[in-house]
Amino acid sequence: MLRLSALYRYPLKSGKGEPLQHITLDKLGLDGDRRWMLVDEASGRFLTQRAVPEMSQLSALWNAAGGLTLSAPGRSPIDVPLPTNEAELRGVTIWRDTLRVPDAGDEAGAWLSEFIGKPTRLVQVPVERARTTQAGYGKDDDRVGFADGFPLLLIGQASLDDLSSRVGRPLEMLRFRPNLVIEGSEAFAEDGWKRVRIGDVEFRVVKPCSRCILTTIDPQTGERSADREPLATLQKYRAQEEGAMFGQNLVNDGNGRLEVGMSVTVLE
Repeated sequence: MLRLSALYRYPLKSGKGEPLQHITLDKLGLDGDRRWMLVDEASGRFLTQRAVPEMSQLSALWNAAGGLTLSAPGRSPIDVPLPTNEAELRGVTIWRDTLRVPDAGDEAGAWLSEFIGKPTRLVQVPVERARTTQAGYGKDDDRVGFADGFPLLLIGQASLDDLSSRVGRPLEMLRFRPNLVIEGSEAFAEDGWKRVRIGDVEFRVVKPCSRCILTTIDPQTGERSADREPLATLQKYRAQEEGAMFGQNLVNDGNGRLEVGMSVTVLE
């Protein structure tokens, strides 16, 4: 029997993950997932752990009002309210997409600039300003916030166990930043799924996830592994034309509620 064994939300793109017991979904995936992002103040280019490993130590928790509480080691926490309709719009770039989204204000910008070590702004994406998903996959009206290409990422627990055994040490699931973890399947069974249902929500499996150097950063310490693991092992046995694949990108068809422990049905 397949079941949903873990749920994770990442309110801030490339910030710390937040384990959940239950969550609702909207047009952009899990409610509050990757709706906030750091950008270089001068260029508007998005910032992630790929270039700023310190972001692994940046906690950004979603609060009940829809804003964020930012905290980091040695720093006093700061509450950032959800931008209003009157908030300044800032032009930003994420991968090949450019868009204008609300800026979170000077107080948050100053706090983050000091933490990052260069002029930085915090932005938020409302549903109505979201991007379209990666061209060539999914449907024309599929939308994504600040996730790389798609609203959701699914990984099978057995797939991580298989990779850990090949690397020779236990690996943290958070290295791979999934939203949904499925237990009870064979390793990499998710590669063959096209549609799944969890609770009352159906999901389309649209594209495998190509992994990058981010997987070599320890989610607890922010340090990169000297041996380039687990990426080095993934490249040996999970390589495709677009890179080393681990996990599947999903799009949810409709809203609903998810809870850890729910049964998972593979529809096709």
